[in-house]
Amino acid sequence: MTSPHFPTDWSAWGPADMAERRRAQYREVPPLPADHGTVVEETESGWVGAVVGVEAAGGIRVVRLEDRHGRSRAFPLGHGFLHDGAPVELVPPKPRTAPQGPRRTASGSLAVEGARARVARASRIWVEGTHDAELVEKVWGEDLRLEGVVVEPLHGADDLVGALREFGPSRDRRVGVLLDHLVPGSKESRIAAEAMSMPGAAGNVTVLGHPYVDVWQAVKPQLVGLQAWPDIPRHIDIKVGTLQALGWPHSGQRDIAAGWKRILGTVSSYTDLEPALLGRVEELIDFVTG
Repeated sequence: MTSPHFPTDWSAWGPADMAERRRAQYREVPPLPADHGTVVEETESGWVGAVVGVEAAGGIRVVRLEDRHGRSRAFPLGHGFLHDGAPVELVPPKPRTAPQGPRRTASGSLAVEGARARVARASRIWVEGTHDAELVEKVWGEDLRLEGVVVEPLHGADDLVGALREFGPSRDRRVGVLLDHLVPGSKESRIAAEAMSMPGAAGNVTVLGHPYVDVWQAVKPQLVGLQAWPDIPRHIDIKVGTLQALGWPHSGQRDIAAGWKRILGTVSSYTDLEPALLGRVEELIDFVTG
């Protein structure tokens, strides 16, 4: 059907007709706030990426889009974008409003405003590696400082019993241990059983764990655009295989560190983690502070 507002003969269209037609088309395009993580396509270049920021450049506001390979480009805010295949006008994100009611920490606990960090307890929480420690710090760090609990990476759990003997756990020096892949029949389950049965461990040492081969998988996969974490064959390093499945650089330790930084950057609170990890960390905190 021909619109009654414009000439039916395209050759008779003048500049004013074309400009009015463009304005009419723009009025029909819905606005879409450029919220962090929103995936759009810039129609002129075909660039597809997630919004990672809105900034000022050369007197205009631009949106920065990051593609699945970690590359980013900036485009002027406005028309010329597709979202879920439909045209949209990309507009600045709405400013965040101040939260109502008591503030909560990233772990979901009620924040204690104005409280100073407690002097570190003799008790400790041990985790397998640096990535585990960083994830625990990001979500529970505020709570742990308030309680005076220090989280230390073991850099591997193979010599857990030896580390416990050296530490000398007691009623006032408890140790809570978080292990990856703590499932029946695993190497980690045998390590846990040996640690819990050593002299002096009863009541002073507890070993808990999650079922994931690596703590990366305790982050909800939807945060990095996956429905589920990939099943990596045992002969391939799980971190390398995961980065490869994501289409991210994966050739060495620098790429692994950068990939973890991107994954960790998607985590803002306990809601971004799987329940199988949440419950175990909360139990460990209760154990070493009890």
